[in-house]
Amino acid sequence: MPKIDIAAVPERRGTGYPARFNTMSVDRIRQRLGDAGGLKDFGVNLMRLPPGNWSAQRHWHSHEDEFVYVLEGELVLIEDSGETVLRAGDCAAFPKNSGNGHHLINRSNAMAIYLEAGSRSRDDVITCSDIDMMSPASDGRFLHKDGTPYEE
Repeated sequence: MPKIDIAAVPERRGTGYPARFNTMSVDRIRQRLGDAGGLKDFGVNLMRLPPGNWSAQRHWHSHEDEFVYVLEGELVLIEDSGETVLRAGDCAAFPKNSGNGHHLINRSNAMAIYLEAGSRSRDDVITCSDIDMMSPASDGRFLHKDGTPYEE
């Protein structure tokens, strides 16, 4: 397999969320390593989460398993059952269709770096647990939970 030049992989800052939901993740940086390597069946992202930032809105996937592995720093995993501290060498898995909303928060004073991996089902729908938002993978739009689009 060809080596991926990580320095050449584009960095995406923030999220694609409507602006009002992006504020807690505005400085999050994602590099899509799986895309850079030509992967089609699953994605792998190198994530950098500065102090005070969230990985995403708390969410769960209908048709996508998700996995994170912490490389550097410390993160707090928030899910329905509470909070768990994750440090370098720790990992967490989120089975599809669990209904257990999750996200990571960097409450430390240092950058946290982790790998995020997930399947790429076109049938997936991301549902946010704490806000009125969902997103079908088929088109990537952000919708209210009743299906109406956000107008921003």
